[in-house]
Amino acid sequence: MSVDDRGTAAGERAAPPGWAGLSRPARAVVAGGAALVAMATAVHLVMMFLHVAPLNTVSRQHAAAINHYVLPEFEQNWKLFAPNPLQQNISVQVRAGLRGPDGREITSDWIDLSAEDGAAIRHNPFPSHTRQNQLRRAWDFYANSHDTGEHPLGPRGQLSEAYLRRLVISRIGTMREARTVARIQVRCVSTPVGLPSWSGQHSDTTPTYRELAWWAVTAQDLPGDR
Repeated sequence: MSVDDRGTAAGERAAPPGWAGLSRPARAVVAGGAALVAMATAVHLVMMFLHVAPLNTVSRQHAAAINHYVLPEFEQNWKLFAPNPLQQNISVQVRAGLRGPDGREITSDWIDLSAEDGAAIRHNPFPSHTRQNQLRRAWDFYANSHDTGEHPLGPRGQLSEAYLRRLVISRIGTMREARTVARIQVRCVSTPVGLPSWSGQHSDTTPTYRELAWWAVTAQDLPGDR
């Protein structure tokens, strides 16, 4: 049997490329995968639409399922074109209670997580969307779902607290200075944006602090646990 320059035996027909070249089982697997992706995409789009659409019969009847799917990672709102620009610089900070092998606990200095995010995106032509918004949105979610006494306002309040706690722990890790992070305390420092010098007016730029209670770190707060 002779072989041509392409290494194909004479008389044999090369398998057609692409879809036609797949076996029947392979076609079934590819088709099934495409169907699952299309179905997941459709479910996601429907959930997003029901979340942002005006209240209707469907969204009212399935509100619990919609909120469970959307919040907090996929939360949507209509603030793309915000009429009121931010008037305060928000800095989310954390300190940790570090427990050593001997059981003694020391308190770390305050860690400015917002400053770390700012340093990561400064002078970056392609800044991370997560670095720009995740921490700030997590704090807004918490602040808007708790009263002045830090009591949660319904299930959203409890969810926001768990989300903020897990996010902070994922940022600082579970070990620091060869010690275990046993508990954490979060605070927000709000500094009003000062008026420009040419305005001729004076504005108070004294920062205000909102300091939360200490949170014990549990197994449910660790990355990868649910």
